[in-house]
Amino acid sequence: MKAQLPSGLVGQGTISMIPNAALALFLLLAGFTPERALGQDQATVVVEENIRAEPQGVIIGRAVVGSVIQVRRVDGNWMEVDLQGWVWSQSLEATDRSGFDLSVSASPSENLRDGPQGSIVARLLQGALVERLEETPGWTRVRRTAWIWGPSLNRDDRGGQATLAVGSGASRDPAEEGRWRSGARGAPILTGPDGDTLAHGLPDTEVQVLARRGNWIRVRLEGWVWAPAGEETDEAAPNVISSAGPDEVMQTPEAYRGQVVSWELQFVSMEEAERIRTDFYEGEPFLLTRASSGDRAFVYVAVPPERLSEVQGLIPLERIGVVGRIRTGAAALTGSPILDLLELTRRMPD
Repeated sequence: MKAQLPSGLVGQGTISMIPNAALALFLLLAGFTPERALGQDQATVVVEENIRAEPQGVIIGRAVVGSVIQVRRVDGNWMEVDLQGWVWSQSLEATDRSGFDLSVSASPSENLRDGPQGSIVARLLQGALVERLEETPGWTRVRRTAWIWGPSLNRDDRGGQATLAVGSGASRDPAEEGRWRSGARGAPILTGPDGDTLAHGLPDTEVQVLARRGNWIRVRLEGWVWAPAGEETDEAAPNVISSAGPDEVMQTPEAYRGQVVSWELQFVSMEEAERIRTDFYEGEPFLLTRASSGDRAFVYVAVPPERLSEVQGLIPLERIGVVGRIRTGAAALTGSPILDLLELTRRMPD
């Protein structure tokens, strides 16, 4: 379905509506095809973006706006990139993990530069694994193959609704409570604090503020989309899977990533994610639950800030019905499935 976008977004592509969001637009890159090789083409970072070990995988750093990165290939909306640069040698330590010989020891991160004392290309998080290429007094040139969300490289065809980064020249409009206006350079809109980029607000775009968390705000952007009757796609209403339970998802996690499931679960407790849980952003609220049948595997249910009131009254061991989108079928830390909450129903006791 081709559509015109709200004036606050730039881009083009296929739009699918995500349930329970005021305006959730997801734009597929025009011309991107799975596994399309690009050799060693260059791409410029247009929005500061996560660097991941694999698509939707563990975050190992952040790419800096304006950096030029070598692209190895494209897989859907993800780009595999070849990161090379110089790191202060004292911020590295020897390792033999996963075929790499160095890891970043500086906390919380260290700069990757285009030369000794050169311009910053990216920031690598503590623990990021890299390959040693060469050394000079005080500096080490390193390499790492990683993945970056494609719409944040070389182009502006992105769309969606999530968290807006307060920065990039952005400013709040004090004249109206609960509103916020981007600055002269616009601002990226992310899936969450330190999440991937969904859209880029044009300069002077005004949005409604829903919640604040430190230097981040969660926003709502409303607009109109051209959608003539009869042109809706199957993506408008996601297919909800009820036949595959947590145990099956854990066995083949990649097969279910992004799918919407309906599960009967038993509430255990309300938690906030620690930094070690790399599948969440730090402090993200989630429900610790377990499956009500089978071998009673644990399931984590991430709760958006605006829906926290719906889960505050849950009682330990209470049975709940959850419809959620699978963020990952096997969390990096525990191997348990993680769902993004779409719907929650409290079950009456037997």
